[in-house]
Amino acid sequence: MRQAQFLNTVVALFAVGAYGAHSAQAADITGAGATFPYAIYTKWAEGYKVATGNHVNYQGIGSSGGVKQIKAKTVDFGGTDAPLKAADLDAAGLVQVPTVMGGVTIVTNVTGIESGKLKLDGATAADIFRGALKKWNDPAIAKLNPGVKLPDLPITVAHRSDGSGTTFVFSHYLAKQSMAFMRDVGAGNTVNWPVNGVGGKGNPGVAANVQKIAGAIGYVDIADAMNNKMNFVALKNKAGNYIVPNQDAVADAAVGADFKVKGMAPDLLDQTHKNAWPITSATYMLVYKKGADASRQKGVVDFFTWSLKNGQKMAKDLGFVPLPANVVKMVEAEMKNIK
Repeated sequence: MRQAQFLNTVVALFAVGAYGAHSAQAADITGAGATFPYAIYTKWAEGYKVATGNHVNYQGIGSSGGVKQIKAKTVDFGGTDAPLKAADLDAAGLVQVPTVMGGVTIVTNVTGIESGKLKLDGATAADIFRGALKKWNDPAIAKLNPGVKLPDLPITVAHRSDGSGTTFVFSHYLAKQSMAFMRDVGAGNTVNWPVNGVGGKGNPGVAANVQKIAGAIGYVDIADAMNNKMNFVALKNKAGNYIVPNQDAVADAAVGADFKVKGMAPDLLDQTHKNAWPITSATYMLVYKKGADASRQKGVVDFFTWSLKNGQKMAKDLGFVPLPANVVKMVEAEMKNIK
């Protein structure tokens, strides 16, 4: 009897141990941050769950929120379109790697003007978004669009109301084009948008405002704009060509970029390639170099390693641009430093 009880106890303890070991290997992980990669992180998480049984939950709350939450250690990884500087990464003990590329596009809701038919250069776009140009038939806009019937319609600037990496990328681009924009609006996750504007939460909020307000102009990531079938602006790039945003133009902007810098965040704005989309960026994952929970740290590495190897077609299908093959190898090497 005692022997039977002993054997039962051993079996029970072995079962608990085996379950605990399985749980350590398959720990659910959580992330939060930039809304730009929300669609692809969610898609990757679905595929990863099917392949491994492991769960990944990502909340799109904006880049500022993602940075705050990873620093507060309330999530296992953070997402940001506004990369942290080397000093900030070192101070917080964080590793930062790019996961996918994309771009910010200017979208409009102007009656009678089809997608890609309205042309803007950087300086004129900056004047619109700082509130200096009030109507669509302003001479500065008309000069760039000979033969296009521009309506006598007020311009409404649709912008983010939350701290945003998309705002970070877009405002830095416009600040490069215009000292007046830098002076009046600034550049960062949050800026001083003009009074003729309306705020929206996340890229979906901005997209919704553009779609429902006649005369609106806004900025969202290319993937969201494509999925919502929005009207693009053709934007003049540094080579002097008017480009309608597309995946090839984003990829061309990354040609020759040096991802070897600390934090793997080269400046991809306004690159010189003849086909480069001027407002190209990558989105980034933040994780502690040394975390308190080894199984969760491993879960983050396993998830993004799987995604980089198996999720590239998913990224393309959703309007994102996969990282160049040489950059993927660099990311995999960098993630080996995560313990």
